Amino acid sequence: MAYEAERETEADDPRIPPASPSDDPARPLWRRRDFGTFWAAQTLSVLGDSFALIALPLLVLQATGSIARMGLLTAVGGAASVVAAVFAGAVVDRVDRRKLLIACDLVRMALYGLVPLVWLFGPQIWLLYVVLPLCEAVGMLFAVGYVTVVRALVGTERLTEANGRLNATAAAAGVLGPLCAGLVAAWSGPAAAVGVDAASFGVSAACLAFVRLRGRPGKATERSGLWRDLRTGIEFLRGHPVLRALTALLFVFSFLTLGLNDLVIYHLKHDLGHDDGTVGTVMAVGALGTITGALLVARVRRRLGFGATWTGAVAVCGLSFAGLGWAKDVPVVAALAAAFLACVGMAGTCSMSLRQEVTPEPLLGRVTSAFWTLQYAAAPIGAAVLTWAAERRGTAPVGLVAGACCVLIAVAALFTPIRRSGRRT
Repeated sequence: MAYEAERETEADDPRIPPASPSDDPARPLWRRRDFGTFWAAQTLSVLGDSFALIALPLLVLQATGSIARMGLLTAVGGAASVVAAVFAGAVVDRVDRRKLLIACDLVRMALYGLVPLVWLFGPQIWLLYVVLPLCEAVGMLFAVGYVTVVRALVGTERLTEANGRLNATAAAAGVLGPLCAGLVAAWSGPAAAVGVDAASFGVSAACLAFVRLRGRPGKATERSGLWRDLRTGIEFLRGHPVLRALTALLFVFSFLTLGLNDLVIYHLKHDLGHDDGTVGTVMAVGALGTITGALLVARVRRRLGFGATWTGAVAVCGLSFAGLGWAKDVPVVAALAAAFLACVGMAGTCSMSLRQEVTPEPLLGRVTSAFWTLQYAAAPIGAAVLTWAAERRGTAPVGLVAGACCVLIAVAALFTPIRRSGRRT
């Protein structure tokens, strides 16, 4: 295959520093210095980023009162991610990944920091439509780089465990983050919550400066164009039966669910008449579900295998989504959000771990980039359609239809190679 010429053992590359004693593979993950520092950096970053998850939609809703405008902002940000995903893999596979992650954090710190400064002089909705797409594009570069370095930190055999722990602590930070974001937004306004997010990226960049990565970009024998790189990733996905099926099904799933956060916020504030603090509390409870899913995913996958774990998680996502718009009590909304996020976390961790396990190191960035480009290609349109329909028809029927379609995705997976995929950890 085309990537065979790119393979080169790490032991023959003098640019890769030797592993430190603290990073002995036999040590528990939390006692391995580089992974622990990386772990802390991502937890802190998610803690702040959860502020923006709440604050940006609240800024739009506060100024316009429209869920359709909220959905449009989500769609614009999602479209920027898709565009960035086209070239993200090529960049990640060719540059120093640690420096790339640090640069991405610093750029997002500067961009998000503009929002509270400008808001001191009054709301400027146009700025959000500039800042969010740029941050989402940079965030896609960071996300692809993030996926590629986890294997370099822990090795193939512990990927699901490492991803589960990263997701669990990120979700734990997500419990505190939305709760605090709601309180900050209620006391000082949503713009102040975005400022916290900006600061968190600065702390994350500082932590990453102390991480040593043994992985390196693939040494490509020819400098191909961006479309050629994307095609290389797509060819690998097409040649792997499980990844091919996952890509197709997640294309539809992302179309249906990208606007879920806007739907929940609108339902709580518009339909049920609650304040920003309640929104933060519900999101925090929802993040508890993510923690549960992340902590259980490695054990469940070992017991049931990839196929049953992924398919069952997607089915529960659909059932939870279907009930969100009909829920009239805040505790019920919170419980359904927790169930949805728990299963999204389980399915996402399984999917990411599988890609990391089966993809050759020199191709990992390009395969991840191609996977996310295809997965989210229609998601921005889906977010705009979902929120537009919710504004005109109500959240209940829209949630019911979208949830039912998610259940059908799980049913469709039973007729693909996903159902028969193995039980690797």
